[in-house]
Amino acid sequence: MGTYEAWANADDGAPLGRELELAGLLFFIKISGISNVVWLTADVHYAAATWYNPARARFTDFTPFWEFVAGPINAGTFNPGQIDRTFGAEVRFQSVPEGMKQNRPPTEGMQYYGTVKIDGATEVMTVALHDIAGKTLFKTDLNPES
Repeated sequence: MGTYEAWANADDGAPLGRELELAGLLFFIKISGISNVVWLTADVHYAAATWYNPARARFTDFTPFWEFVAGPINAGTFNPGQIDRTFGAEVRFQSVPEGMKQNRPPTEGMQYYGTVKIDGATEVMTVALHDIAGKTLFKTDLNPES
């Protein structure tokens, strides 16, 4: 069996175990009318942008959202684990190649960070993921929902 990311439990079906907590939170966000939810996370050893869409999910009672992850600045680089499809995850960007040898040292330059900018006039949020040299590897503009 492989490794899985975050709340995943290696079962692409209905939420089970710790996925139930996330399903409850996502349902609460939806019924409360909370909009513009974006997850920014770190403490990983790669960079990625993932779109969660109920149209692709087994659990569907939530509003679509983005998750952006970046790291590390000075630690070994690893591949991400497998994505569980319970919440309709679609990886739109991943910084490391599949099959890469794990725990690549910082001297190989596979270090990542992210930036977030919100335009004061338009309220568009620009999220970008960069390599250690500052090169933009992925960038997206998120328009605010009303």
